[in-house]
Amino acid sequence: MESTLPNPAHVAARTSPKAVTLGFWIATVLFCLQMGFTAYAQLSLPQVAEAFTHMGFPSYFRVELSWAKFIGIAVLLAPVPARLKEWAYAGFAINLVSALIAHFSVGDGPEAWGFAAGTGMLWALSYFFWRRLTA
Repeated sequence: MESTLPNPAHVAARTSPKAVTLGFWIATVLFCLQMGFTAYAQLSLPQVAEAFTHMGFPSYFRVELSWAKFIGIAVLLAPVPARLKEWAYAGFAINLVSALIAHFSVGDGPEAWGFAAGTGMLWALSYFFWRRLTA
């Protein structure tokens, strides 16, 4: 019996490299904008500092997390070795999952953790397209 599923080699051949590149840059720029906004907010907005205190984090963690985000954004946008980008993606994944866990552990609703979940979707798209570019 022959499979009705498309051959993965044919599916990959139908996707143009330009479409993958465009998808990567759109997802990555949107992801970096969101992460940059959160890093800026963590450094400058008092209500974000209060949210960190609400979740039980010390104030210095908010500052070091913000600078780590800025460094990760630079790595994702710059032409650096693939291994370094992989580490940046891993760091962002840990950050986003940890944010969700922190919000859930203190009983926050979707208005608090929804931003992290949405940013996680952009992370997944960016990472998916990046893996397609490097394949």
